[in-house]
Amino acid sequence: MVGVMGHAAMAATAVRYLRCHTGAPSGAAPCPALRAVREDERLPLDPAEFRRVLGTFPTGVAVITADDGSGPAGFACQSFSSLSLDPPLAVFMVGRTSTTWPRIARAGVFCANVLGENQGELCRNFAASGTDKFAGVPHRPSPATGSPLLAGAPAWVDCTIQQVHTGGDHLIVVGRVEALDTVGAGEPLVFHRGVFRRLVP
Repeated sequence: MVGVMGHAAMAATAVRYLRCHTGAPSGAAPCPALRAVREDERLPLDPAEFRRVLGTFPTGVAVITADDGSGPAGFACQSFSSLSLDPPLAVFMVGRTSTTWPRIARAGVFCANVLGENQGELCRNFAASGTDKFAGVPHRPSPATGSPLLAGAPAWVDCTIQQVHTGGDHLIVVGRVEALDTVGAGEPLVFHRGVFRRLVP
């Protein structure tokens, strides 16, 4: 639509459309028809460029954990975030090809372990596949769901899975917060432009 109409014309059309459906005065121009952008109208987007530009947005890092009855499972996650205050909801995104996600889904619960500035190596361990991620990693059951709570994590958020939505090549997992806490006053691990960074006062 952008290539056909131009940004200004598209914005004007959207404004007229909204006004038409929120009580337009009599005698106004008819409501314009809006449609989705067709595949052949979309600008080609290089995945590497997408990753490069979005990588300028710094994020925290969490390890999402659960226990489906066959042992602990977990993976490193940059997309964990708060979603709602009332009710208390949190969200994370996971790739649809993840081999860890089915185990977390079976558990129906998860704990988001917010990593601290000195836990970069722990993050790399949980980002790897085909390894025993919990080998040598001290943890205990979280108080509400029994999910693995990693030692040294400066904060944790214990959730039950409430909804799962599709989002392209990822799933959007919404959890209702059952318990949460901070542990100590350590600074968070920050991920920016493909590397770990630390906060500087």
